[in-house]
Amino acid sequence: MLKIFKQILTSRVYEAAIETPLEEAAALSLKMNNRILLKREDKQPVFSFKIRGAYNKIAHLTPKEREKGVITASAGNHAQGVAFAAKKLGIDSLIVMPETTPGIKVEAVENFGSKVVLKGHNYSEAADHMQSLVKETGMVFIHPFDDELVIAGQGTVADELLRQNPGRLDAVFIPVGGGGLISGMAAYIKTLRPKIKVIGVEPADSDGMYQSLAAGKKVSLDSVGIFADGVAVRDVGDLTFELSRQFVDDIIRVTTDELCGGIKAIYQATRSIVEPAGGLGVAGLLKYIHDNDTKNSTLVAVNSGANMNFERLRYVAERTLIGEKQEALFAVTIPEKRGSLKAFCKDIVRNRNITEFNYRLSNRKQAHIFVGISIQNEQERFSFGERLTLSGYKNLDITDNDLAKTHIRYMVGGRSGAVVGERIFRFWFPETPKALTRFLEATRGHHNISLFHYRAQGGDFGRVLIGLECSEGSDQELKERLDNLGYRYQEETSNPVYELFL
Repeated sequence: MLKIFKQILTSRVYEAAIETPLEEAAALSLKMNNRILLKREDKQPVFSFKIRGAYNKIAHLTPKEREKGVITASAGNHAQGVAFAAKKLGIDSLIVMPETTPGIKVEAVENFGSKVVLKGHNYSEAADHMQSLVKETGMVFIHPFDDELVIAGQGTVADELLRQNPGRLDAVFIPVGGGGLISGMAAYIKTLRPKIKVIGVEPADSDGMYQSLAAGKKVSLDSVGIFADGVAVRDVGDLTFELSRQFVDDIIRVTTDELCGGIKAIYQATRSIVEPAGGLGVAGLLKYIHDNDTKNSTLVAVNSGANMNFERLRYVAERTLIGEKQEALFAVTIPEKRGSLKAFCKDIVRNRNITEFNYRLSNRKQAHIFVGISIQNEQERFSFGERLTLSGYKNLDITDNDLAKTHIRYMVGGRSGAVVGERIFRFWFPETPKALTRFLEATRGHHNISLFHYRAQGGDFGRVLIGLECSEGSDQELKERLDNLGYRYQEETSNPVYELFL
């Protein structure tokens, strides 16, 4: 404990990083009945806190190590932190990035003078290639989080925070990926002010630290979500896990919709746009207030980064209302007769706003509609479902159904009576020109594609819904082919919205 504390105090981060402001979100504080402060790490020179740890590590290299140059694997903020630090110190740097990395990120790293090697379809493949280059070149590997000096560099955020707010402080909410930021901050905060709660925030589909702390040992995730790519880590660090186990009070998990709500809350408070990982702190803070009915507390969220792809904003906007508990989605069966839609709107919807309405004739007896309803809170969502049932409408609450929100809402009416033995799969395709070709080659000659729907979300991966006609007894062969392809996928054949609308 004393060692990491001393390393934070003697860190060299301010040779490159700035002391970022701690700003009060006045309107959000008033709305939530708490004093809410934002630590603006999105204002760093590389728009992320990652510059702190990367620079501190590289600045402490020996002259002999500096001559070798530095190397790392990253698709995002750590890459820019290493590149910036290496340029500042006049050291050669090599960054290995997946082939799926958006051009804007590659260009940003190259602009700092680093050499970029594109290899693999994901971070793991890029990291494997990087390790082989370490052996070939002898360059010094700069770990993105599991290194004492990196952790100490990130811990300087806590030093600033306590100096900037020396008075009452009840809890700090910190985004968690590999654990470098939260372990450094938690060690510092708990050393000086142990009564302050240190709470990590992770996406529900990338919760490596939550799983590890719950199990009392490091847990490797089989897969990670891709929306908050800045924290999409399968394995937390050895050092970061031990520090988190000792100093972190709790980990909150948030859904993608809740995270989008956090991004919107930050925009309304600051008129700035953070990346998904950068919005985790506020998303967790808002969930904490809601779940615990917290009032009159002083709460801080760390805005960890702002390297947002512009194309991703559409996806964020689409999902924000649900994340804020302001919209509910339902699949409703109505009679296929004259006046049924009018009766539904007049008797059931009443004075609520309809946010979305999708309908196509199914048969002459009944119709299935996909409807979005404006609500004030989650209880109103459940009440609406109860009113539907009491009024005789067969319905399904699909507010939390990701298949419905990502694909089905754009495909209502796409039935086909000619399809035989169809199975439905969701895929996360890397955003590369040959991604679809690889898929077609993997399934060539064995399974006919009966449905295809693609949704870009402005990240390294696109979301794809695919229907395959499968003959009886081909299950194991198909599984082997899809597993060998290496794309993340999930079968949705039994999802009720598929049965209703497709």
